[in-house]
Amino acid sequence: MERERDRCGKVTGEKDLSRSMAEGDTLISVDYEIFGKVQGVFFRKYTQAEGKKLGLVGWVQNTDQGTVQGQVQGPISKVRHMQEWLETRGSPKSHIDRANFNNEKVILKLDYSDFQIIK
Repeated sequence: MERERDRCGKVTGEKDLSRSMAEGDTLISVDYEIFGKVQGVFFRKYTQAEGKKLGLVGWVQNTDQGTVQGQVQGPISKVRHMQEWLETRGSPKSHIDRANFNNEKVILKLDYSDFQIIK
């Protein structure tokens, strides 16, 4: 009886693990553009730090239109966390009016080895 309980527990654990791997380990790439008071407030530096903290790769840069744009790549669950951060937090002195995300796609491997600020 004890072994049967253990074996059932392991099977359930394996199913949960495979579901989590299927959803959480899929690599995606997403482009973003952030509107608002996002230049001159260390937005790029904080974005790079948050991306690295999450283990993501990509890039961030200022645009001539006063926005910040970039690309983020990594496991879907971590990219989703980064998207929420870009939409709602940013740097302490920033004010985010809007965040656009586009060109989302599943990728087989990462295109970058780090999260870089492009000047």
